[in-house]
Amino acid sequence: MFERKAAVKVKEALTDTPVVLIHGARQTGKSTLAQSLSTSPREPLRTSVTLDDPIALSLAKRDPAAFLNTYKSPVTIDEIQRAPELFLAIKLAVDKKRTPGSFILTGSSNVLAMPRLADSLAGRMEVIDLMPLSQGEIEGMEDGLVESLFDQEFVPVFKPEGSSELLNRIVAGGYPEPVQRTSRRRADWFESYIRTILERDVKDFANIEALSQMPYLLSLLASRSGSTLNVSSLAGETGIAYTSLRRYLSLLENLFLLKLVPAWSTGKENLAKTPKAYLLDTGLLCHLTQTSVDALRSDPLRLKPTLENFVAMELVKQCTFSPAKPWLRHLRTVRHLQVDFVLESRAKQIVGVQVKPSETLHPDDANGLRFLKELAGTNFKRGIVLYLGSERVPLDDGIEAVPVQSLWGTPRLASGA
Repeated sequence: MFERKAAVKVKEALTDTPVVLIHGARQTGKSTLAQSLSTSPREPLRTSVTLDDPIALSLAKRDPAAFLNTYKSPVTIDEIQRAPELFLAIKLAVDKKRTPGSFILTGSSNVLAMPRLADSLAGRMEVIDLMPLSQGEIEGMEDGLVESLFDQEFVPVFKPEGSSELLNRIVAGGYPEPVQRTSRRRADWFESYIRTILERDVKDFANIEALSQMPYLLSLLASRSGSTLNVSSLAGETGIAYTSLRRYLSLLENLFLLKLVPAWSTGKENLAKTPKAYLLDTGLLCHLTQTSVDALRSDPLRLKPTLENFVAMELVKQCTFSPAKPWLRHLRTVRHLQVDFVLESRAKQIVGVQVKPSETLHPDDANGLRFLKELAGTNFKRGIVLYLGSERVPLDDGIEAVPVQSLWGTPRLASGA
């Protein structure tokens, strides 16, 4: 079993919060994580029930109070999004007896996006995001690059590996099941995964008229990964009405398949404001675009956006457990000068991250980071170029290139950022 970094946050939340919601994409290990806590000798005996069980689901929807009396706390309820009727009953139960750790909930869609649910447990619930495995979790290593970037002295740690190994990481992605499969069996898993989401989760969450077009829309988004989101262009290519398409994109976000990275700005410059779109997992992206290791190796135009998506999701994962708790943004000027990722800490410190799918470097590779440094002024902490080489290379004052492997090789700081 993989050791999940989110487990620490869940255990901490159970000590002082009545309701803990673990939510994320289907098959990221939410139920496994919850079950490990339910059976731990250090935790109280906990009842578990899944709303995939039609009998339990029927009772939960028909009589939420009776459901909670049947499955008394402390209880773990899987797939809570299938019975939103339970939230008010849980609120009443918590208000009657506010006991930490009373409820662990898991959800495969963003229940906080459902009407009225975000407020029903305000102040009573802590939300823990569970994404696909990070490379550090796969390797059993600390992936602390984001945390280290905000430290006074940046010391990246990396173990150089061949390009084939890195490309295999990208194609495998981070879902626990396909990571452990061969490439052929992995394709079967992803095919089944997409079908399950479209045939059940989409129908559970929203009334979609163009359900048959969703696979094509998802594939189109995969092929445009790392691009700024152009809804009008997508509408024209798919034939889906603009207003409907915006609703479908929101649905894909709520099902944790699509991740939008907003634009960064100080509010004073003429910068692009459109978000960039990424898929949650490069394994899924490569399956949808029929991208193999050989294809990535031979086609630079395909490698750049795929590697960028890979880096984006590793950064997102690290941002969820970094003490700096930075926001992830991107920067793009009207003249197309850009920084792939801008990390901004709660203390307003700025770090720029550029992705270069090459083993060689050029002085121009730091142009976007130099521009960011000028804009951020004294808030600029540093800039890095993540590239396919094997050495740490200074490019300018406060700007350097480090291998992509620094993402999962760099340890977390003992004292926080």
